[in-house]
Amino acid sequence: MPDLVSVVIPTYNALEYLDTQLEALAAQDYSGDFEVIVSDNGSTDGLRDHLENHPLAERLRLKRIDSSAVQGAPHARNAGAAAAHGEFLVFCDADDKVSPGWLSALVGAGQDYDSVSGPVETTTLNTARVAEWRPVNPPEKQEETPGFLPFGLSGNFGIWRTVFDQVGGFDESLNVGEDVDMSWRIQLAGFTLGHVPAALVAYRLRDSYGALWRQTSAYGAAGVQLYRDYRWYGVKAMNPLHITFLVTLLVVRNPLVPKVISRISTGRWIYYAASFAGRIRGCVKYRTYYI
Repeated sequence: MPDLVSVVIPTYNALEYLDTQLEALAAQDYSGDFEVIVSDNGSTDGLRDHLENHPLAERLRLKRIDSSAVQGAPHARNAGAAAAHGEFLVFCDADDKVSPGWLSALVGAGQDYDSVSGPVETTTLNTARVAEWRPVNPPEKQEETPGFLPFGLSGNFGIWRTVFDQVGGFDESLNVGEDVDMSWRIQLAGFTLGHVPAALVAYRLRDSYGALWRQTSAYGAAGVQLYRDYRWYGVKAMNPLHITFLVTLLVVRNPLVPKVISRISTGRWIYYAASFAGRIRGCVKYRTYYI
């Protein structure tokens, strides 16, 4: 077991949610030593003052570092890792909530793997209406790209520092998909990535149609970029039937069709439509066909 685990939280104007995550970290059943590093990526919501005399500061060995030099979560995570003292690095997000056994599960699995990641659930922090918008895997199923390597989520990830340093951390040139990219680099370098169903995180979804569209379309575009960069390593092209299926789904199940017929909510339809639109935008931007 590591002598010290470092939990890194990249943060940008998430003060309204951060204490929920910090309280969840204080409630961990992990018996070893750990520190919590809040990597402030240029917040303007009073984060610095809030953390100066935080009631959980001593218990969590809480430290804030300034990562505002480069905007973006990848840089914030890398800066947090650079300031960390632990041999095992763990990443979670400021607006989520880790389960009580989360840290124990990740660190425990880290004894068998070079890097580890866990699942998310969307029922705890979201209304039933919002939770239905975005499909998520059951806890026992690892995130994966069909026909290629699995990947972990950046908001629920653990890795030995030596491995993190060897692969170069998160790619700061990526605005979205940096967790998929690092997961693949880890495995292509010969290291292992384990899935830990018990390391469950409550994930906070975007709760408006506009925010859902922006986030999901960005994911769609990032998928094209990742395909462009990794197709030579074996990422498969999309099945030609996929576009036919998706267009049919979007037409038949659009919000103008009564739900009793379409059997899909407006939010779920937006999720699929935004992903498709993002793919199209990514194809143009990266001059690569991947729909």
